[in-house]
Amino acid sequence: MTEQRTDYKRPSVQKADELPFLDQDQTSQARRYAGVTPRNTEVEHLWFGKVYTAVGEASDPHHHGIAETGGYVLQGSAFLRFGERFEEIVYADEGDFIFVPPHMPHIEGNASRTKELIWLTTRQPDNIVVNLHDQDIADIEIDYRD
Repeated sequence: MTEQRTDYKRPSVQKADELPFLDQDQTSQARRYAGVTPRNTEVEHLWFGKVYTAVGEASDPHHHGIAETGGYVLQGSAFLRFGERFEEIVYADEGDFIFVPPHMPHIEGNASRTKELIWLTTRQPDNIVVNLHDQDIADIEIDYRD
């Protein structure tokens, strides 16, 4: 007979109206709200939260160090710029998932002229944010979705 474990960590619920106003790791124009993190739960190697980007906004260039990032577009449309001078671009709409590899410099933005962008984002091992300054950013046209 297999012995049952009894040393589990306790599950916890972080109420939407009680989330920290902003997580400690921020990038301009990408407001991160911590849901499940080592700072507010017993989790050890995961960050899961919401990221808001207003109409017409895009983040500053940044990357997430060793963290693998998964995103889900809960509301609106998003773009992710990457590559040399951030000239490459991919788009994601409501219901789409996106993967951002570790150490990849990128800019994320709202591809809607009318709706705030809301992402659900998860990272492992934590919400690592490395803001990049003095980047050469190409002037490219954004394909707005509305």
